[in-house]
Amino acid sequence: MRRFIPKMALLRKNQPQSLFSCRPNSSVAQSCTSLHQQEDDTSLPKMPPFDYTPPPYTGPSAHEILLKRQTYLNPAIFHFYKKPLNLVDGKMQYLYDENGRRYLDAFGGIATVCCGHCHPEVVESIVNQTKRLQHSTVLYLNHAVADFAEALASKLPGDLKVVFFTNSGTEANELALMMARLYTGCQDVISLRNGYHGNAAGTMGSTAQSSYKFNVVQTGVHHALNPDQYRGVFGSDGLKYARDLDDLITYGTSGRVAGFIAEAIQGVGGILELAPGYLPAVYDRVRKAGGICIADEVQSGFARTGSHFWGFEGHGVVPDIVTMAKGIGNGIPLGAVVTTPEIAKVLTNRSYFNTFGGNPVCTAGGLAVLRVIEKEKLQQNAFSVGSYLKNRLTSLMEKHEIIGDVRGRGLMLGVELVTDRQSKTPAKVEILRVMEQMKEMGVLIGKGGFYGNVFRVTPPLCFTKEDADFLVDVMDYSMSKM
Repeated sequence: MRRFIPKMALLRKNQPQSLFSCRPNSSVAQSCTSLHQQEDDTSLPKMPPFDYTPPPYTGPSAHEILLKRQTYLNPAIFHFYKKPLNLVDGKMQYLYDENGRRYLDAFGGIATVCCGHCHPEVVESIVNQTKRLQHSTVLYLNHAVADFAEALASKLPGDLKVVFFTNSGTEANELALMMARLYTGCQDVISLRNGYHGNAAGTMGSTAQSSYKFNVVQTGVHHALNPDQYRGVFGSDGLKYARDLDDLITYGTSGRVAGFIAEAIQGVGGILELAPGYLPAVYDRVRKAGGICIADEVQSGFARTGSHFWGFEGHGVVPDIVTMAKGIGNGIPLGAVVTTPEIAKVLTNRSYFNTFGGNPVCTAGGLAVLRVIEKEKLQQNAFSVGSYLKNRLTSLMEKHEIIGDVRGRGLMLGVELVTDRQSKTPAKVEILRVMEQMKEMGVLIGKGGFYGNVFRVTPPLCFTKEDADFLVDVMDYSMSKM
């Protein structure tokens, strides 16, 4: 199998495809003209070459799609950029718009694409399974779901061996919370402020950001002080934050709880890694109160942190339930809950069924993802390239006062922008300007955090050091133009 990995960046004249290539009479001709004028400046960052050219696109334009979207789709969804991109092709760490222009994907579909866009081995597994059997339900036997469950369980520690497949991270967390309540006989759940676990009835309660909470009944959830190492009152002292649970359990519950749910690195919350020592101390408190511990690995799982396959492993804990999605399928709708045989038994008291959970096509794709991660050593790549990228991003702090913090692990990194480092005032407007400029130069990057002022850097795990250099150079240039 031929793996599409860029070589060292070359000057534009040696590139097989221009960074700023645009088709004549395109809807972005004006912006392309200005970019071509900039192109003469040899000091501009150069995108690494890449040996792939997408087929011509003959579908509707971005404008036509936007009109349909505004008419027929959910009015609550939004889009990045003043002129939204119409992305029509993807290959590994790169995306292509309707004009054939190439972009470096530093967002990975919100930490979802781990192996790379349209990875040939993942695509082949999905296509082959689709040709043979697309759907049968788990009422019948099929090796795809059993093989993937076995492989997935082998990646988890201890007695975490029973797998329930779902369609998304929200659904996985809903199931995990229900299992915790059924197993313990308690209703009270503890989650963290600034955390995000989904937008359905149960998960919305455990989510602790007002932007994602509708005015509907949300009961039985207590939000603990967030062990935020950048803005938190105790800095990086995880043990001090953990003491907040003592008060929550003593004054807010009967003294018994169903469980505790947390991300090892808060994704939507701005790539916030929990303070050292926090999770071990909290897990101990929760278990003493009769509860079980749930690790939300929807974003940090599947080798993204580099140092470990799962985010919780970086904190030296073993949860009772692990939830996952996003990277599990490299973009296909797939999620999972993994727990112990003892806890899993609680669902046998009634009939629990999921029509698409364990779908042969999705589980065949999921198994291919695991094999690619191992075969191509993507965890090791996430560690080495992620460490390199983090060091380069940190070095920008000496040049740009707007960067207040650089944090995260592996290829799950955050860059927080502030207008004043002392007061840590969120740079809400400035980050949008930098994003626009980076897009014009060929880099797509995410944005998040409670104040919307944090760059979320979560690219496909096949990202290279040359890609990292280009990303940092583009960010540097874009900030210099503010």
